[in-house]
Amino acid sequence: MIENRKYKKTLVACYLGFVTQAISANFAPLLFLTFQDLYKISLEQIALIPVVFYLTQLLIDLGATKFADKLGYRICVVISQIVSAVGLVLLTILPEMLPVPFWGILIAVVFYAIGSGLVEVLVSPIVEACPFENKDGRMSFLHSFYCWGAVGVILGSTLFFVVFGIEHWKILTLIWALVPLVNVFQFLTCPIDRLVEDGEGLPLRKLLRLPLMWMMILLMICSGASETTMAQWASAFTESALGVSKTIGDLAGPCLFAFFMGISRMLYGKLSEKLNLAKTMLMSGLLCMACYLLASLAPMPVLGLAGCALCGFSVGIMWPGTISLSSQKCPKGGTAMFAFLALAGDLGGTVSPAMVGSLSEMAGGNLKIGLLTATVFPILLVAGLLVLNRRIRCSTNHKAIVSTSAVCHEGRNDGV
Repeated sequence: MIENRKYKKTLVACYLGFVTQAISANFAPLLFLTFQDLYKISLEQIALIPVVFYLTQLLIDLGATKFADKLGYRICVVISQIVSAVGLVLLTILPEMLPVPFWGILIAVVFYAIGSGLVEVLVSPIVEACPFENKDGRMSFLHSFYCWGAVGVILGSTLFFVVFGIEHWKILTLIWALVPLVNVFQFLTCPIDRLVEDGEGLPLRKLLRLPLMWMMILLMICSGASETTMAQWASAFTESALGVSKTIGDLAGPCLFAFFMGISRMLYGKLSEKLNLAKTMLMSGLLCMACYLLASLAPMPVLGLAGCALCGFSVGIMWPGTISLSSQKCPKGGTAMFAFLALAGDLGGTVSPAMVGSLSEMAGGNLKIGLLTATVFPILLVAGLLVLNRRIRCSTNHKAIVSTSAVCHEGRNDGV
């Protein structure tokens, strides 16, 4: 019990790590129009900002398979918080220091995207390595803090801009930078264990030869695509469908989506001991399909908005659930497994929103058509989960048969 109390500090540091990631991913998009007016940046350049952010995360996910174990979790996760804070501070300085403000913004984005990528790869295995029971519930609760961070960033920033004016955005940026800065000291002093000892983890080649690993990668791609597509397009969808302002669109779209996603993850965190993870994910996948169809086909705008919001609830368990299933089925996967899962999730989250934007543009700006085509990802997710559930059931039945045969054999020997 004393040991578990000691690791509470580790949990708090990891919670704040995901809040930092939420700040990195959700704060700058609130300033896109401000950047356009202040620095005379085109919309085409603005569109490159999230691309650079997610591509940097992808590269970090890939690179972490090589350097995370060599440097150690503590050094890497402390670096993640430092570069996140530095990136946010640079966002207030570099655009006016450099002759081309846009390059200053991109440099800042690269810094805090590095921090975001490291958080994504490292925080989950750090929590998985803690000596707690009910690991899948802990994982779901941990990932809910990204949702609450996103809600806090959107609501807090909107309130700040209403009260003090958006012209003081640099002050708010420095305030948000305090979160990772404070968390540096949390990670420096909390206990951190390794997921597997040196030499005990599966080599990368063996890991990628496992059919189960590729199944988990597919689930992660579909999870990232299903989550990020709706999250990124929720604001634009709400504005176009309901005809509301951007402020209301941000609150009713991505904020509501993140809120329901956080509720989903917290609920599973509380009820996980009573629920079957694989079956819960399957039911969530079916709900996700229904939400995409509702958002894209509903005749009434309010029903479309309900589809967006409930989609957050449906995808909540997907990302942390896939991580937990991977840890259960492949306990020797180590940091490389977590890095590849993060890479797969980010790949889905990068490709799918871009696909929706392109297809919507081809359909004359009809966002509903783009969202309808994105339904393919929850469909693939459900198909993958059906296969996975069948394999788990067959494996369980096989173990039961072997166990029964052993008991019968033992009984015959006793009779003799």
